[in-house]
Amino acid sequence: MATITKKELIDQIADATGTKRVEVKKIVQAFLDNIIIELGKGNRLEFRDFGVFEVKQRQARKAQNPKTLEQVWVPPKRTVKFKVGRLMKQTLSNDEGAPIQFPTRNDDDDE
Repeated sequence: MATITKKELIDQIADATGTKRVEVKKIVQAFLDNIIIELGKGNRLEFRDFGVFEVKQRQARKAQNPKTLEQVWVPPKRTVKFKVGRLMKQTLSNDEGAPIQFPTRNDDDDE
């Protein structure tokens, strides 16, 4: 299993679309920045067939320092939960790990 970096992903998208790498980089970075901004506002992001990002509030709790066994109070905090969408679930459940064939989409499909 390999690790794919943002740079490698940008290169793959640029090659697949015939778009300049610099333009793809701006678009990908703007997309990621906007995801962070919207999650920071507490909004839910839904990308059909891909998945859903949601902000969840974790309750305050008592924990234990494993080294000292001292009880520690952990304050409440917000965290992000990701629920896998249909196409990703199909791809992940594919035994060979081979990518599935994605349906052809119109440019008008912006959900």
